[in-house]
Amino acid sequence: MNERMSKIPRYPLERLFGRVLSPFEHFMRRASAGGLVLLGAAGIALILGTTLGVPLRELRETVVGVHAPGFALELTLQRWIDDGLMTLFFLVVGLELKREILVGELSSWRDAALPVVAAAGGMAVPASIYAALNAGTPAAAGWGIPTATDIAFAVGVLVLLGDRVPRNLIVFLTALAIADDLGAVLVIAIFYSHGPDLTALAAAGGVTAVLVLLNRGGVRHALPYAAAGLALWYFMLDSGVHATLAGIVLAACVPARGAVSPRDYGERLDELRERFETDLRDCSTPEDPLRNAALARLASAMEASAVSVQSPLQRIEHRLTPWVTFAVLPLFALANAAIDLSNLDLGAMAGGRVTAGVVLGLALGKCVGIGAASALAVRLGLARLPGGVGWRHLLGAALLGGIGFTMSLFVSQLAFSDPGLVEQAKVGILLGSLASGVAGLLWLRFVAR
Repeated sequence: MNERMSKIPRYPLERLFGRVLSPFEHFMRRASAGGLVLLGAAGIALILGTTLGVPLRELRETVVGVHAPGFALELTLQRWIDDGLMTLFFLVVGLELKREILVGELSSWRDAALPVVAAAGGMAVPASIYAALNAGTPAAAGWGIPTATDIAFAVGVLVLLGDRVPRNLIVFLTALAIADDLGAVLVIAIFYSHGPDLTALAAAGGVTAVLVLLNRGGVRHALPYAAAGLALWYFMLDSGVHATLAGIVLAACVPARGAVSPRDYGERLDELRERFETDLRDCSTPEDPLRNAALARLASAMEASAVSVQSPLQRIEHRLTPWVTFAVLPLFALANAAIDLSNLDLGAMAGGRVTAGVVLGLALGKCVGIGAASALAVRLGLARLPGGVGWRHLLGAALLGGIGFTMSLFVSQLAFSDPGLVEQAKVGILLGSLASGVAGLLWLRFVAR
């Protein structure tokens, strides 16, 4: 069979496309690729915000609607991105959380203790710093802004360092960022959802019940979950509870087991492989798939079997992650990080309470909170440092935890209705995240080898 398969021609144009596309595909598979793309999108957003300030704001406020008989939904482009596309981001976050809780770094208290305690400390201290600086002012509601850690940026920096850092440090920071995301979701749900409409909320509850029935009924096809997810998103949007939380609820209802067991899959694969090899030997033209309908059907059966052994959670996360990483998050950055630097008094703004609270919360509070909480947990015997990770490594991870970017920008949109306060928060997020990233990178590169 191998001799026959080796006769398949390799065309020059195919080889050319392989040489062109392979480096791009290799880049997209890198763990640091998402952070690099997001960084580029943030840089472009700053350039566009400075050069096209007013037109860009007008574009973001353009109303786009979806209309059908008896139905109309109209939102600005900004809200389609923040409330619509970002739901996919929260869906991926929810799937990651579910996977980690079931079989990953958060699957047992012994494994989860250190990142969970560190994440809690990394949220409490920044929030306290911000609240202390802004207590009694209209900006007090922004305390949740510096509590977030951007997993793409933070882990991307660690991956760029390569073998200079222990592998377990990447695992620890990933688990910490995931636990931090869970905390951010709870903060948004409890503190930044305003005046829920009980009728719409009840409808969302009904859709959630349908999703649970689909899960318990053994439905493994993604389409029913997608349809119910759209309905859930609409009712959540209409209820006043932030619509992106529909992604978390949907992720919790997506089945984590495949339709068949790995043992059954192996037996089915052996059976199909034997039939495939037999038909291939008996076929006069094995290289021409158009003349071999039986072989094509066997190949399709193998593909269907491979799909059936994977859980819907795995399939959906695998398919959505590239879109979220390379489309949704860059679009979000373009829409929300666009600041007109030419009209800002950066000196005065950097000394203002909002910007100072965010910068200190991210650059100082995150480091102190993560480090102190980790040290306390280890000292009390609640947790232990991962293998190969020393305190100097953990301090570097604590510094990188101050890269808040995506979730911090998202919370700033929810916390403030005053555009001026939002702009001040954005400046603080950019400065604080930049300071944390540079400090963490330099520390791990030169001190914590």
